[in-house]
Amino acid sequence: MRMRLLAGFLVLGMSVAGCGGAKVDTAPQTGAPTAGSAPASSAAGTVKIAINPWVGYEASANVVAYLLKNELGYQVEMPELKEQVAWEGFETGTVDVIIENWGHEDLKKKFIEEKKVAVEAGSTGNKGVIGWYVPKWMADKYPDITDWKNLNKYADLFKTSESGDKGALLFGDPSYVSNEEALIKNLKLNFKVVTGGSEAALIKSAQQAQEQKKPLLFYFWDPHWLFSKIELVRVKLPPYTPGCDADPKKVACDYPELDLDKIVSKKFADTGGKAYELVKNFSWTNEDQNQVALDINNGTDPQEAAKKWIEANPAKWQAWIPK
Repeated sequence: MRMRLLAGFLVLGMSVAGCGGAKVDTAPQTGAPTAGSAPASSAAGTVKIAINPWVGYEASANVVAYLLKNELGYQVEMPELKEQVAWEGFETGTVDVIIENWGHEDLKKKFIEEKKVAVEAGSTGNKGVIGWYVPKWMADKYPDITDWKNLNKYADLFKTSESGDKGALLFGDPSYVSNEEALIKNLKLNFKVVTGGSEAALIKSAQQAQEQKKPLLFYFWDPHWLFSKIELVRVKLPPYTPGCDADPKKVACDYPELDLDKIVSKKFADTGGKAYELVKNFSWTNEDQNQVALDINNGTDPQEAAKKWIEANPAKWQAWIPK
């Protein structure tokens, strides 16, 4: 998530959307479900969809993988890769598709504009928002805590063994795109970024903060199923304006709302046939993604969670299938 974006932080108590109760830390998926209308013997080819480390991405990837295999007859490989490594896969041939890209203008410039090994494949339909959040009980108890200008006043509440004499801002997977270090420095906040290591860690910290009334400030993002389970309040940072994040070291503004998009290898775009057309046509809502992601988090096999959504929403996915 560039901003992952992402790409917000959960103070630890925390750590994105990545995810504690999330299944992002399970073994990578090696293919899509076998049940479907396309015969297993149809050798249409193999599509390699990278799996980035957050459950919303996993939800989108498994829905597309299911349809590729069961409607179009493709084989699907789903290597679990960090964002940067996934982009490098366009050049090495190990990745055909990144199904959910959170900004990453730097990587677009490198791999699309300069190296010309990747191309944009349209919007996913999802709107991505990264930010800093606190559990609602904190906003109720300290109404002005949701304004960044007042965070220093409450820094002591967020101190942890990892943050020392500063307040903790909880982050997730180190591979997520992040402006947190620059924001803390440029806004002169008495906080320290504490890395939880995964989406699962962020989720677990958020759940504990809610259940045990523990102070927590953390980096998080929407779409995410957690918002349907826990009330979180976003901290207002200086408003985003075009170009305010152009220099990573000078960022002093909030994250922008992102129109999440799909990125594919140039070779896949040129020779991928119906598989490429399906990926390009794929577009759904934050609510759609959250339904599948929540099922995955609750223990449903990702392939079965995808199948469940597909069986319940034929009108949506049938529009993606190439004619």
